[in-house]
Amino acid sequence: MSKGPGLFSDIGKKAKDLLTKDYISDQKLSVSTYSYSGVALTSTAVKKGGLSTGDVAAQYKYKNTLFDVKVDTESNVSTTLTVTDIVPSTKTIASLKYPDYSSGKVEIHYFHQHATLTTAVGLKQSPAVDLSVTLGTPTFALGAEAGYETASGTLTKYTAGISVTKPESSASIILGDKGDTIKASYVHHLDQLKRSTAVAEITRRFSTNENTFTVGGSYAVDALTIVKMRLNNHGSLGTLLQHEVIPKSVLTISSEFDTKALDKTPRFGVALALKP
Repeated sequence: MSKGPGLFSDIGKKAKDLLTKDYISDQKLSVSTYSYSGVALTSTAVKKGGLSTGDVAAQYKYKNTLFDVKVDTESNVSTTLTVTDIVPSTKTIASLKYPDYSSGKVEIHYFHQHATLTTAVGLKQSPAVDLSVTLGTPTFALGAEAGYETASGTLTKYTAGISVTKPESSASIILGDKGDTIKASYVHHLDQLKRSTAVAEITRRFSTNENTFTVGGSYAVDALTIVKMRLNNHGSLGTLLQHEVIPKSVLTISSEFDTKALDKTPRFGVALALKP
């Protein structure tokens, strides 16, 4: 596929991942295995509060086709079929969930050197339709997305964004929630190897006249260990330690404190992902 501006969902993704990815408040264990036929199996157990859940997922890839199926402890079955290049420079994704068939949808992504287009249509009688367009290059991208509910004939969402990406930094501005919020973020790599990264994000909600300012970053202590931190103006402090205990198997320990109410019990989370 052509190397273009990327999907609209990529705008602001680097900052979002630094501030939210792998921060957890529950206990999670996942174990992955691979068969000789090329099927990848992953079993996951999660304990949140006094509730325990789990699922088993299988993934199989053959040429340009990827098939995923997941079964959880509530008897939900989710399947996803991804096919690349049915038509050149496209990716088609079909998903279906049992017993909630109404959540199924078909997505088509089209990639061009200077544009990407995505459309998603729900698999029901009066489906919801999502559409996004991104124009530009890998360095500069401008895009918008909208959602339309055919049953009511109304727009369910519309969002616009812009991003500038350089080897050492990236910045983005997103106008979302039907124009009610604006979010600006900036990511900067502090060294050439990108072992140290700083991020800042500010969100303004016009309807409530509320501002949220968050700073954070990540640092690779060594080849096996990463530490992350985030702090916002409301006093929420999050910390994370991620260590590769054995090759491909990662232990993540996360915590979150309210610095304005230290008498409250902090939230802790632990995740262990074992892979062969």
